[in-house]
Order: sequence, then C-alpha cells, then structure tokens
Amino acid sequence: MSAFSEAALEKKLSELSNSQQSVQTLSLWLIHHRKHSRPIVTVWERELRKAKPNRKLTFLYLANDVIQNSKRKGPEFTKDFAPVIVEAFKHVSSETDESCKKHLGRVLSIWEERSVYENDVLEQLKQALYGDKKPRKRTYEQIKVDENENCSSLGSPSEPPQTLDLVRALQDLENAASGDAAVHQRIASLPVEVQEVSLLDKITDKESGERLSKMVEDACMLLADYNGRLAAEIDDRKQLTRMLAEFLRCQKEALAEKEHKLEVLDMGVSSNDVSTIC
Repeated sequence: MSAFSEAALEKKLSELSNSQQSVQTLSLWLIHHRKHSRPIVTVWERELRKAKPNRKLTFLYLANDVIQNSKRKGPEFTKDFAPVIVEAFKHVSSETDESCKKHLGRVLSIWEERSVYENDVLEQLKQALYGDKKPRKRTYEQIKVDENENCSSLGSPSEPPQTLDLVRALQDLENAASGDAAVHQRIASLPVEVQEVSLLDKITDKESGERLSKMVEDACMLLADYNGRLAAEIDDRKQLTRMLAEFLRCQKEALAEKEHKLEVLDMGVSSNDVSTIC
C-alpha cells in the first residue's frame, strides 16, 4: 500500500468513481493511514468543493464508508469529519438535484439509526439538508409503497432481460474475483512475516523493519483490491439474480398467456364440432 501524501490522496480522489469497489478500495487506504486523518479530511473537503456536481455525492459516500468502518480502529475520522460534514452536506445539497438529496437523506438516516454522531450534529445535518422544512413523517403504507417502488426500480429493468443479456452476465461471472486463481495463489503465498505477529520480535534493525513494513503495505493493498473486487462481484451476482427473476416472471406470463389462448382456441373448436353435429 503506497505511503500517504496529500498529492497521492488528491490523485486517488480524482480517480474515484461511483462504483462500490472504487469507494471501498479508497476507504480502506484512508483507514490504513488514519493517523493522517486531519490532512485527509482537509484534502477531502477541498477536492469535494472542486469536484463536478455529478461526482460530489460520491465524495460523501466515501466519507460515509470511512466514518463507519474506521470506528472499530479508532474515533479519528468521526471526530475530524464532524467540523466539516455539515457544511459539506450544505454544499452538496445546494449543488445537486432532488434525487441527490434523497441519497443524502438515506445516509443521514443511517447515521441517525446507528448514532454515528451526537444529536446536535444530526440536527445540524437535517437543517443543512432540509432547511426549515422538517422531513415529513410517512405513514406505514407510504413507506411500503416507497420500498416497493425502490425494489422495482432496482430489480426490474425497463424491458425484460433478453437471453443474450443473461448469457453475457453469466460469462462475466466466469472471470469474477472469487474464481481468480492467480490472486488466490498470491494471497496464499504472502510471506509468513505479514501474518504472524510473533515474528515482529525478529526485527533487529531499521533495514529489516522497513522491509517488513513494505511487505505489509503490499499485502494490505493486495487484500484491499481483492476485497473491492469481491464487493463488486456481489453486486453483479445480485443484479444477475434480479435479471433471472424478471426473466422467469416474463416467461411465466408468456406461458400463461399462450395457455389461455390455447384454451380459448380449444373451446372454439369444440363449439364448432357441436354446431356441426346439430
């Protein structure tokens, strides 16, 4: 894993995409360098304001991932993001459309449910996102309708998936991360020094310590990249599951329609036979 520098972070942020793999990979890198949390947050805020409107939400997704997944290791990022996160919400909310605000609202709901921040910070975030207009509480029926619409929009494409689309999706999964034998071999072949804490006692000089540090960084980068690929594969498999469910539903509907037509046709033939006999 490369050493931390503000220039390196700026480069990584410029390459950040909206994919889960991209966000998680950079998040792992930042958490690894959490001792630099203050300059990291400073650079993050600066680059957020310079980013194009269609990339600003991704910066907040990154902050969300870092804040939540770094808590087990320490409070650095939660504390250092706190002074800037409200203004960041205001900035992104003012620079983007209503669809983006809905995504921000979901992030805020998660932070509220998991008590990521104290109530005063959460109230400031609500004010930044909604202004004086408080988010209206919805009835149970409205929540269910919204969930169904979300599931439909995520799970069902505008048109039923074609057989060729399913074949391509299945072929893509043949080269997925979980089946990457080369990476499996690289992980299995990692030096025992990066796996056994007890071997730290064997470090006798600065040179051996730096050599071990380099091996650990390389191993962390390999694992972070592989974890990101696995996360992307999970998304691909979920999408394939939705495609297969939609394809099966459409096939069942087509079969039922043809069976109905056949029944009507049989009834018509039977009626003609009765008329002929009469």
